[in-house]
Amino acid sequence: MIEKDTPPQVNHGPLSGIRVLDLSRILAGPTCTQLMGDYGADIIKVEKPGLGDDTRAWGPPYVTGPDDMPTAESAYYLSANRNKRSFAIDITTPKGAETVRQLATQCDIMVENFKVGGLAKYDLDYDAIAAVNPAIIYCAISGFGQTGPNAHLPGYDLLAQAFGGIMSLTGAPDGEPMKVGVAVADVVCGLYACTAVLAALQHRTRTGEGQYIDIGLADTQIAWLINNGTNYLTSGQSPKRLGNEHPNIVPYQVFATIDGHIVVAAGNDAQYARFCGLIGRDDLASHADYLTNMSRVKHRDTLIPILANEIAKLTKAELVAKMEQHGVPGGPINTLPEVFDSEQVISREMKIVMPHASAKSGAVDLIGNPVKFSKTPVSYRYSPPTCGEHSDDITAELLTNINSSATKSE
Repeated sequence: MIEKDTPPQVNHGPLSGIRVLDLSRILAGPTCTQLMGDYGADIIKVEKPGLGDDTRAWGPPYVTGPDDMPTAESAYYLSANRNKRSFAIDITTPKGAETVRQLATQCDIMVENFKVGGLAKYDLDYDAIAAVNPAIIYCAISGFGQTGPNAHLPGYDLLAQAFGGIMSLTGAPDGEPMKVGVAVADVVCGLYACTAVLAALQHRTRTGEGQYIDIGLADTQIAWLINNGTNYLTSGQSPKRLGNEHPNIVPYQVFATIDGHIVVAAGNDAQYARFCGLIGRDDLASHADYLTNMSRVKHRDTLIPILANEIAKLTKAELVAKMEQHGVPGGPINTLPEVFDSEQVISREMKIVMPHASAKSGAVDLIGNPVKFSKTPVSYRYSPPTCGEHSDDITAELLTNINSSATKSE
C-alpha cells in the first residue's frame, strides 16, 4: 500500500502537457480519461451542476463522511475518476455550451459519450468543436457507433455483452447466459478509446491534423471475442458455453481440491505431462487419447473427470506448491480480501491511498495503475474530485483571459 500525500506528486508522465476535455460519464469514457490522467494528462471533467457523473449515485457503498454518514461519493465513481479536475457546467444553456467551446480551444483532446447526435443541438459536436480548434482529437464513444441501424440505441455494458455475444459464451453449459462479473465491455471500450486517442495524437504530432474517432461499445466487445470469435468464423460452428473450461486448451480450468478451488492452466504438452506426474498419473501423459493438446480437446469429456478425481484427493496448498515446484501454471482462486492482502499486490503497488476531504479518515483506498514506466512514471496527483471542485481554479486558469479579450473586443 502506497500512501499518496499532499501536495500532489510531480508530474513526469508521458502525457504531461496534454489537456483533455472530458464530457464522458459512467465507465467507458471515464476509464479512458483516467488512464490518460494517470499518464500525466490534465483532465478537465465537465459535470452537470449539483448532480455530476451518473455513477456518483451508483451505490452503496459510499465514502463515509466525518459525521459517519454516507457522502455523495460512491465507490463506483471513485473507481474511474482520479487524476481529474471537475468543472460544473450546464452545457444545455447557451452560456454553458459557449464555456465548453472556449475550453476546447485550449485542449488537445475531447472525449464524450452522449447519444448519437446528442451534442449537436448544443453546438458541441465534432464539426462545431473543430471549427474553433481544428487540431483537436475528438473521441465519441457510443453504444453502437455513429452509423448502422442500431446507432440510435442506448449503450450500457449489459446490452453490449448481450448483443456482442460474450454472454452466449459465459456460464455453465447447462445454465443461463451469464455476464462477466465486472463491466468489462465498458472497461475494454475505454482501453480501445485510449489507444485510439494516443494513435491520433501521434498522427497529429507528425502532421498537425486533428481528427474524429468513432468508437462503439458493441464493436469493441465483438473485437475482444478474440479466439472464440475466430473459432466460429473459421469453423462455422457456434461455440457452446464451457463454464470454466477453455475451448482450445485442456486442462485449462477450475478444479475442486479437499479444501477449496484452484485453477490449472497447462498451456502445452510438456506442462500437461509434468502435471500428470505431480498428481501421480504418469499414465495419462502417455495415453494415446491425451498425448497432445489436440487429442485432449477431443477427449476432454473422459479426461477431465479423471483429473478431477485425482485433484480432489489433495489440499489446495499442497497442489499449488507442487505445481509451482514442477513449473505447471496454476494457482488459488482468491477472494478480493486475499487479492488486496497478498504480498504480490502490495509489492506491485496495486492498492493505493489518496487524500480525500469528504472522507472521515481523510483518505480513500483505490486500485493502482498497473503500468510501470522506467522513465515517465505514473503519478497520482488528484483524488477523484467532488462535483465542481475545481470550477474556480479552471476558470481563473483557462477562461479569464479569453473572457477579458472578448470584453475588450466588444
